[in-house]
Formats: sequence, structure tokens, C-alpha cells
Amino acid sequence: MGRVLEQIIHESGEHTAVVVGKEIDSDVYLELVANCTDADCVIDFSHISKMEDVLLFARENTKPLVVCTTGLNENQEFSLQNSAKKIPIVYAQNMSVGINVLLDVVRRVSAALGNNFDIELIEKHHNLKEDAPSGTATMLLSAIDGINEKTIVNGRKGFQKRAKNEIGVHAVRGGTIVGEHSIIFAGNDEIIEIKHTALSKRIFAEGALRAACFIVKQKSGLYNMKDVLAVN
Repeated sequence: MGRVLEQIIHESGEHTAVVVGKEIDSDVYLELVANCTDADCVIDFSHISKMEDVLLFARENTKPLVVCTTGLNENQEFSLQNSAKKIPIVYAQNMSVGINVLLDVVRRVSAALGNNFDIELIEKHHNLKEDAPSGTATMLLSAIDGINEKTIVNGRKGFQKRAKNEIGVHAVRGGTIVGEHSIIFAGNDEIIEIKHTALSKRIFAEGALRAACFIVKQKSGLYNMKDVLAVN
């Protein structure tokens, strides 16, 4: 993602990029200090293990931050929220413009259908992805059921009838799948299926750059892609 992002920024002709933390065992904080103290913004597509390094650098140097890393635990999310009191941060588990439009569509469809349709969610990613369900799947579940009325069932096995208030979530990991998310609304004699397919990593880099151009103009606080798209 770092290399793709660097290419997208170069192609824009308006910005320059410095990629740091190219190895998983690198000291990202020291690399940021050495290379990015003059940067206008930091875009983080790294690993969750580097989150505190990135947040510390951004706080200490008052740098706007775009966080694209998924799989954060509760402590990391708490640290992210605290950091947003001092610096402006865009946090999104998927930077794709299409996915963020899809979230609004799914929210509207789910509200319109109520409890009359069974809902299943299928997400597919490459075989190196560690977190499951994906961050995007989690966002979609929140859009479907924002008040947590339904029961999430991860995969199915054995002999058990489907409960009416369930949402089935199925994670597929294989090959080089960039990302695919399908939401199935199955009713009596009719099915609505909404699907998004990422064909390359460029869509995430383009969304991240758009978020960076947005966040450098904002006051401290925690923003998301909905905020980014509302302004642009």
C-alpha cells in the first residue's frame, strides 16, 4: 500500500510522498522523526503494532493524520480518540470512495426492509489478511444494525435453524483477492444483493489522498470518510 500510495501521490502532480516503515520490524517512530517532521500530513497504512508510534509522532509534532490501518483493539481505539483531542484525524477502516457510498446505500436499504428480510454478509480477501471479519465488514454491520439489535453469527456449521434476528458473516481468505463485500437481503420470493469489488489497491490510495487533502484544513477532532465526502 505504501508503494501504491507513493505512486498515486506522484501522479497527482500536486504533492510529494516519503514512505517510511517499509519493514514490519522497523522503528516507525524514529523513521517518522527522521523523514517527516516537515510533512503536512501523515497517512498510516501500516500494521496495528505500529499504531502507538504513529499516534505519538503525530501528537508530538502536531501533524494531521489519516489512519487506514484495520484491526485496532479497544486500547488502540481509545488512544486514537484521545489523540484526536489534540490533532485532526481521519479514521476509516476502508478508504474506498465506493465503499463509503455503499455504506449509506446499505443503511437505507436495511431501514426500509426492517425485519422482513434475512441478512447475510460475505467478505473476501487475500490469504495474508489477518483480521476477520474485515474492518469493512464491521462497518457494514454497523450500517445494517446500528443499535445492535441483531445477533452476529460468524460462519455456520452443524444442525441449527437460522434465527430471525441473525446476521450471518462469512470470511473468505485466498489468493490475491483485493477485497470483495456482498450483502444479501433474502425475503419471501425475492432477493436483494448489494456488492462491491475492489480490483486494485489504487482505490484505497486515492481515497486516502482525498482524506489527507481534507484533514490538513480541519481543527482537532476525529473524522471519517463521510465527513471527507460531504466536503468534496
